[in-house]
Amino acid sequence: MKEQEFYKKLVDLYAGEELAQELKDELELAAFQDPDLSHDMQTLSATVRTLRNMPRPEFTEESFHRILMKMQTRGLDVEVKAPTPAHLQLRLPMNG
Repeated sequence: MKEQEFYKKLVDLYAGEELAQELKDELELAAFQDPDLSHDMQTLSATVRTLRNMPRPEFTEESFHRILMKMQTRGLDVEVKAPTPAHLQLRLPMNG
């Protein structure tokens, strides 16, 4: 029974394709005898593949302001620290 517990702990590494081939083969062999293990391996692998194939989210200035407005409407006191605009910065003379 200890072996089955060990295999169940390896499912996330299997789904992420992070196991050595020898251990991957051993885990797949164990999955033939354990339907729950097989199900976990298949569903988690499908989930990982789906997440990896999704386009990366794009965080734009509009997204930032939309999130900020939602936070403020929910009562959070959010202070945004923006860099000082270049036209407000003092220019120091160069010594040289």
